[in-house]
Parts: sequence; structure tokens; C-alpha cells
Amino acid sequence: MKKIYYFFTLFLVLINFNDVVAENIPIIVISPSKTPQSTSTVGTSVTVLSEKDLDNSNKSFLGDSLNKSVTGLNFFQTGGAGTQMGIQLRGLPKAYTTVYVDGVKKADSTTPKNDFYFDDILTGQVSRVEILKGNQSSMYGSGAMGGAINIFSKQGKGEFKKDYAYIAGSDKTHNLNLFYGGSDNKKDFYIGLERFQTDGLSAMNHNDESDPYKNHTFLTNYGYKISDKLDVRTIYKITDSKLHYDAIKSDFNQIDNKSHEKDSSATVQVNYQPLSKMESSLILGSGYMSRTADNIKSQFANEVVEQNYWSYRNTVSLNNSYKVNSKHNVAFGLEKEFEEMRYNPSETEDVRRGEEISSQYIDVQSKLMNNLHATFGMRFDQHSQNLNEDSERVSLAYFSNSLDATFKSSYGTGIKFPSLYEFHKSSNPSSLVAEKGRSFDLGMQKNFIEEGINIDLTFFNHKYEDTIEGWKAAGWTPLNMAGVVRTRGIELLSKFKPKKDLDLDFGYTYNSTYDGADFDDPDLGPGSAGNFLNSQMVRVPRHLVNVGANYAIADDMILGWKTKWSDTVRDYGNNNDAGGNFADMRLKSYSVSDLSLDFLYGDYKGFVNLTNIFNEKYSQALQFSAPERALNFGFKKLY
Repeated sequence: MKKIYYFFTLFLVLINFNDVVAENIPIIVISPSKTPQSTSTVGTSVTVLSEKDLDNSNKSFLGDSLNKSVTGLNFFQTGGAGTQMGIQLRGLPKAYTTVYVDGVKKADSTTPKNDFYFDDILTGQVSRVEILKGNQSSMYGSGAMGGAINIFSKQGKGEFKKDYAYIAGSDKTHNLNLFYGGSDNKKDFYIGLERFQTDGLSAMNHNDESDPYKNHTFLTNYGYKISDKLDVRTIYKITDSKLHYDAIKSDFNQIDNKSHEKDSSATVQVNYQPLSKMESSLILGSGYMSRTADNIKSQFANEVVEQNYWSYRNTVSLNNSYKVNSKHNVAFGLEKEFEEMRYNPSETEDVRRGEEISSQYIDVQSKLMNNLHATFGMRFDQHSQNLNEDSERVSLAYFSNSLDATFKSSYGTGIKFPSLYEFHKSSNPSSLVAEKGRSFDLGMQKNFIEEGINIDLTFFNHKYEDTIEGWKAAGWTPLNMAGVVRTRGIELLSKFKPKKDLDLDFGYTYNSTYDGADFDDPDLGPGSAGNFLNSQMVRVPRHLVNVGANYAIADDMILGWKTKWSDTVRDYGNNNDAGGNFADMRLKSYSVSDLSLDFLYGDYKGFVNLTNIFNEKYSQALQFSAPERALNFGFKKLY
């Protein structure tokens, strides 16, 4: 609490600074401080995907849109549509990235690590995605040690109108999106219904049967301006999905298991400007996830067992922003999070657990001198399990006029509290402590205007301690592990426009990771049995390359090419392998290329996509299938 006091003292000092003439800097709404900022003043690594970017990706699922668009992001999926779609930032497990949809934190409390997957998020209802890489716990609390992803739903704009879009493709895939919305001086309104279905492919590579998937997503977003100082917004979103999936073990009679999931979130946001220099936002959020799984009981019988899982999350947050003068802005707030899990591990057992987290944060954004901007942030989290932790962040952004380049750097500390599941499974819950991490990054953005080249280069180094792992042999008993987990690497994004009708981009990520295991050499290669002997983090390639090109064949026609190459990775084994000892295995490197054609025809925009054009046979998770060659086409009405 003393550190919070010091920051509030700094805030009082800043109030006494003399005001100066404000700069005319274009403002882009981003998430690092939960307040509008210009990207030129932010030292944190930020990637923003606009509605246009998402629309041009021609992908039904948001995860697929992110896969080949963001450097430093690793994507994996356990099969086809509807199967687990995980996203990792900077070589860290997915549990170290927090995900928010319209201000509501998304996490499944019934999973061991509070995991969240992107498999049910359809692109058609998303207007914007902001990806913050590096330690973000000072603003987003527990779990944001690798980064934070903010997803914003579409809202009405312009003339009130109806619209629609349609995608069809291989495996009897159909994606229909119907929506209506618009805005005027007082209000904006958006309502959308999206339906996706496919016969799919076999999730596991030990059989050839299809695993169908259906998804219905409904969204309503309403904003009303009560006065010049007061406005209110309500957002409700629900996704209902059904999936058939396979067992991991081929000798089990689990050929056609079923899962039914519901994911809903409701947000009420009240924005109030009591003073000309101060804005306040009260956000009430509620999230609910349920999952019903019909599983074959054992390899010896076809008896079906229904298992149910429920996850609840309610939040109250008060976010404030005070503009001291044109050089200094202070963001501060209070948050309260209520989390509950419930599941039925057997027909006779009903497990319920709950927890609360109370938080306070402050973030000071300052212009220290000409072209030099700094951010100082701190957060204090109090857990109902008598765990109290603080997180800090400092970042710098400097623009050099002579070099036409921006230099950025940030340092942050962060935490991840044990999950409800880990507390429940631990034989001694009071012995578990929060995982702790610290991260540093240094980057440069450089424009070569005459050559049409833009380069974004970032070096990062993350270290984490007290990581919680479970031992399979002991019934998944969570323990804080000794040793330091480390990830470090390079992110490079280059865009090149050699001529007016041609755009090229190149992305490269280098991840050198160490999982904290007791190995003398973290760079050892695979052993004679093909097992990985090194301690590279699971499912994290050391090298990852994305290449893209767009060529305007005509004014109304664009030909696109994207290629992703992934280095070999280490993955968890299972008891089908190596005599049932769960030995880690090696997955081979792979390269996947996609070809697309976008065109305009009257009032319609159309596209044709050929994905995995060389029909590469690969796997992103041991024994799980990956999408084969597929043809998709679609159109959208233009206004």
C-alpha cells in the first residue's frame, strides 16, 4: 500500500505543473492505460486490428484472423472448427494472457489455469482488437504477465440500415451474418445474429470420421447520450455452440463425444464528466460460461456419462482519468471481481468454489520533454485467500525527428494468483502463493518513406518464478515449482510497398524459452527416440515466420498470398506413447500457404480463398489433426 501512496503523492505534485499549449496529436483509442492515447506516446508494444483489417482477413473465426497478422503471437488448435484454439504471446502459455470482451474478463474457472480459448469467437461481430504484449498486470491484474487482449464488439454507426454477409466452403461450411444498426446525435444501436456450421474434419489423426460444429452468436449494443456530460452503454452477447470430438486415446471407445457450450457476457457502462479535466466510467460486467460434455465412461463400455461445468464472473470497476494539463494525465481506479466455479466430476458429486479480488490502480502518463513520453503505473490486488500483491510498470517512448524513428521501452512486474481449480486440487491450499514475473522490452519503429519501407523491431526478456504445475502421477496436485521460467526473443515486422499496386509484409519471431526444468543445457535437441530433451516451452516454436503479399490486379480486384512457417516444437506426450510415461514428443516443422482473391461487383464485395494450397500434413498439438486444403468463398453487401 505504501507504493500506491507514493504514486498518489506524485499525482498531487503533477497538479502544480504549469499548463502549456496542447499539441495537435492524432488520438487513437488503445488499452494500455484504459484511456485514449496516441500510439506515439505509448512505450508498450501494441498491435491494433481495425474492423477493416478483420473484414479483409475473410476469416470466420477471430483466432484465424490473428494467426497470420500479429508478430510475437503463436497460434495452435486441436483439430478443426470449434476445437480448442489457443493463443500464446511471447512464448508464454496462454494462461498468461488475459482476454477481455467489452470490458468483461473471459476465463473458464473450471479449467486448471483459468484458460480461455478463441474457438467460439466469430469475426463478424468484432469491430476492433487491441493486443498488448509484455507484462500488463499493473493495469489488468492477475494473469496478464504475458500480455492482454481487448476485444470490442461492433456498434451502430452512420445511417440506420440492415446488412448481411455470407461465407461457404469445404466440408459443408456455412457462415451467415445478419445485422442491423446505425446512429444519430443521441443514440447508436446494433443488433446482430451470426450462424456458423460445418461438418468439419476429424479432430484426432487416428480416425477419418468428421466432427461437426455449430455456433450461434447473438449481439446487441445500445448507447444513449443523456447529456453532454453523461452517457450510458449496454452490451449483451451470447454464444451457443455444439461440437463432436474424439478421444485422445485411440484404444478407447470414445469416437463421437459431444460438447455443448454457452458463453454470455453483459456490460453496463456509465460515462460521466464531472469536470472539464476529469472523466469517470463505471462498468458493471457479468460473465457466464457453461459446458456440458457427454463422454464415454471407459474403453470397456459404451456407457455415456454427462459432465457439467459452470463458470461465473462478475466485476465492478470505477475508472477515472484526470487531465492535469497538456503534459500530464492520471488514470486511477478501483475494481472488484467475484469468481465462482461449479462442476460435477461424477454423478454424485457437486463441487462449488468461489473467490474475490479487490484492486486499486494508478497510471501516470507524462511528457517529460520534447518528443519524450513516459508512463508510470502501479496496481495493488487483494485476494480473498489472504494473498496481497502489487505490480508495477514504467515505459518510455521517444520520437527522433532526425531519424524519423520511435524508440520504445518498458519494464513491468506482474502476478498470477492460483486459480480456483488449483486451490481446490491442492492438498494444502494455504501453501500456494502467486506466480510472479518481470519483463523488459526495447523496440524501434522506423519509416523509410522514399523506399516505402516500415520496420518494427522489438527485443524482449521475461522471467517468472513460483510457477504452479501439477504432477500427473499424483492426481494433478498443484505446487509452486522451484526455478525460473524464462522467455526472450525478437519480434520483427516489416512492411514494404515497392510500387503503388503491391504491398509486402514480413514477420519474424524468435523465441528462446526455458521452462525451469533441471537441465544443464536448455538448447539440447531431440533424443534418439524422437523425444525432446530440451526445456523449450511446450508448443512454442523457436522460429516463426509470416510472409504476405497483396497485388492489385485491377482497381476492383486484389490477389493475396500468405505463408506461415513454424519451427519444430515440443509437446506433451500421452499414455499412448513411450509405455504410458507421458514422455514429451517432438512435432515437426511445417509451412502453410493461403491464396485469396478479393473483388468488387456492384454493391457487393466478394472473395475466394484457397487455404493450405499445398495440402500440408502437419499437427499443432500431438495426435490432433490440422486443417487440410479447403476452398471458401463469400460476399458482403456494401453501402
